[in-house]
Amino acid sequence: MEYDNITTVLELPGKKIIKNFGLVKGITVRSRSIFGTIGGALHTIVGGNITLFTNLCEKTRQESFDLMVKHAEEMGANAIIGVRYDANDVMSGVTEVLCYGTAVLVE
Repeated sequence: MEYDNITTVLELPGKKIIKNFGLVKGITVRSRSIFGTIGGALHTIVGGNITLFTNLCEKTRQESFDLMVKHAEEMGANAIIGVRYDANDVMSGVTEVLCYGTAVLVE
């Protein structure tokens, strides 16, 4: 699926939605390693961007996004509209990231 066919808005300019497949989602649950937690905690003393956590968050979001795209492609969709992210703590140090949208067929 082309990235220009994935959007947070509810339409794709210049394209017509001909079929709506419904909700698609990708869910990833991640925990921080003990080394990442210690490294991140030490980094908070100095301040600034905590790259260990930034990289973990980006990797987790990308994984949930990729799972959503795979789900849409399995349904026969060639586009996803209304894409959103949500995150929740499952327990201390464990986070669920959900990426979801509406799978559609466009021409």
